[in-house]
Amino acid sequence: MAAWLWAPALVHGALARVEVRGAEKVDFDQAYVLVANHQSMIDICALFMAVPVPLRFLLKAELGWVPFLGWYTRAMGMVLIQRRDPPRARHQIQYAASLLEQGHSLCAFPEGTRSKDGVIGEFRTGVFRAAIDAGQPVVPVAIRGSGQVMPPGSFSIRPGRIEVLIGEPISTRGMTSVQRRELAARAQAAVARLHAEGAAEPELGLQGKDA
Repeated sequence: MAAWLWAPALVHGALARVEVRGAEKVDFDQAYVLVANHQSMIDICALFMAVPVPLRFLLKAELGWVPFLGWYTRAMGMVLIQRRDPPRARHQIQYAASLLEQGHSLCAFPEGTRSKDGVIGEFRTGVFRAAIDAGQPVVPVAIRGSGQVMPPGSFSIRPGRIEVLIGEPISTRGMTSVQRRELAARAQAAVARLHAEGAAEPELGLQGKDA
């Protein structure tokens, strides 16, 4: 429903488009943790459209109260992280790891909030612990242009282009939970590198995905 109905309806209704690069690097027959930078609420729509398999998002619990989005996240079994309640947050990370072990791909915005200036902030480590515990790879994803299509803190949508740049998977094989900060730093660096590459070559090799 998200990938084929409401996400495209929101994007196309604003005369915006999503363009994808790098999807061929990932074998989506297995489970992954996708980690992306975050500029706008429309990032969720862009990822639903860009990734060819069902996604479950790890989101901050406050989003469970956003109209429509909150209903959808609860109905679809998204993982809502109670950041102000560490015991519950740990339980939710364990639940996320169990979803990965069952073959579900997860997606998270590890910055924990939307960037207003486009600078990629430090990645929180919770989702990386889930990836390590489940032994599943992490896929870095850079999103460009979403802040112009739907500015942070706003529900107004403008015409424009959203680029989704997908990087090489990062293996978690042999890692332990104490290495989650190292993994988070590697993923953040990979996302930043993809983001910079997109700025350097905005038109090269992009594959439009208007589904």
